[in-house]
Amino acid sequence: MRRALTVIHALGLMLAVFSLAYLMPILTALIEGQMAVLQDFLLAMLWTLVSGILMWMLTRRYKGELSIRHGYLLVVAMWTAMPAVATLPLLLVLPDLSFTDAYFETMSGLTTTGATVLVGLDTLPSALNIWRHELNWLGGMGIIVLAVAVLPLLGIGGRQLFKAETPGPMKDSALTPRITETARNLWLVYGGITIACIAALKWVGMSWLDAICHAFAVMGLGGFSTHDASVGYFNSPAIEAVLIVFMLLASMNFATHFLAIRAKSLRPYRLDVEGLSTLGLILLSCIAIAGFLWWQGVYPGFLTALRHASFNLVSLATDCGFASVDFNQWPIFAPLWMLFLSCIAASSGSTGGGIKMVRTLVLVKQAGREFVKLLHPAAINQMKIGGHVIPNTVVFSVLGFIFLYFMSVATLTFTLLISGLDFISAFSAIIACINNAGPGLGVVGPASNFGVLSDFQTWTCTIAMLIGRLEIFTVLILFTPQFWRR
Repeated sequence: MRRALTVIHALGLMLAVFSLAYLMPILTALIEGQMAVLQDFLLAMLWTLVSGILMWMLTRRYKGELSIRHGYLLVVAMWTAMPAVATLPLLLVLPDLSFTDAYFETMSGLTTTGATVLVGLDTLPSALNIWRHELNWLGGMGIIVLAVAVLPLLGIGGRQLFKAETPGPMKDSALTPRITETARNLWLVYGGITIACIAALKWVGMSWLDAICHAFAVMGLGGFSTHDASVGYFNSPAIEAVLIVFMLLASMNFATHFLAIRAKSLRPYRLDVEGLSTLGLILLSCIAIAGFLWWQGVYPGFLTALRHASFNLVSLATDCGFASVDFNQWPIFAPLWMLFLSCIAASSGSTGGGIKMVRTLVLVKQAGREFVKLLHPAAINQMKIGGHVIPNTVVFSVLGFIFLYFMSVATLTFTLLISGLDFISAFSAIIACINNAGPGLGVVGPASNFGVLSDFQTWTCTIAMLIGRLEIFTVLILFTPQFWRR
């Protein structure tokens, strides 16, 4: 019980800090003179702030340093509570929207999935569009990373949280001596690239609102758009090219970006084996899929095929979720390959989801080790990636993660199949949600959205988004008897 109250104390502080996020849509509504929307956002901000302060004050006596178990509990509690309070503006501004759909939308935003249940995005109040995309941006690096830069000032350490939530090598890359300084530096890099993206999108023809919203979405690899037709609304090769560049940047480890900026050198990128593997696989796939679409007669020329294949493949492979055309109408091999890439292409320490490229490299290397072992049973063959020896404990952890990942995909897919959804729609919906990739195929393809699902199916996909964002272990560990034993 005490452990739960300690978590509630910390969660109250986080909710109070999260209430500051309402300032951007409030300012937007004020500038555009949307008084009714302004009142709704002010009410939502007040409710969130008061709730957070009350939770914090009522549990002050249980304030204490967070253990690893506290960290896991707080991460899951935060990633379920934040979407709940973030629904308030949607429910107030859109009174016909159900809580189920509103929660799906905000979970999709904060987990940077980019799947939506809303239609009429072109006519939504600007403040509401800003809010949706701000959730993408905040969720991009994880609200936890922001929290570890703030909570120490309030008397709560953050290292346990950072370790529980942040995936891959970032856990062990000491960019700076202090964890709070690391978090701040990562946010500075993240914010700096976001500003560059806004400027670039404005330069190639977007309005300020579209540029800000799409920059927020692309940096978080969230894929929300201000238009029902997504990026296809603009029909602009220049806009697509800019978005491709920034999607690729966001799919790489932000620790690498930080080291490159600090060193004022490209050498960290050359040494990033994971990032080079990601870029190489995506580049080859773009060329191959463009050739396939041209060969199949989908597009009359190779360059046209390359344009549409490159944008949509990069978008899905990096787990962003923008769409410029309805790739659901392409020969099935192409969109299925794109969904496969969404499972493995993003780097650890990026804003992408899925298995991550570093785990894929470990699996490939381990397969090679098994071949060597069959031929030379007595040989000592250490695994190395980028010149670093990978301990067997890490290999076993990766194997365990992959098993849980595919079991989660299978279980959730069968759940949707039981509910009456067809196989392609069910399988692609779960893959898109657990990889935080956005659109799927079938009835949840890019020309439609997840609003066609029943409430049960929507909650199933919501669970998939949460599991995927927190990399499975963080959620499932709460359901093990060992976690609750003293």
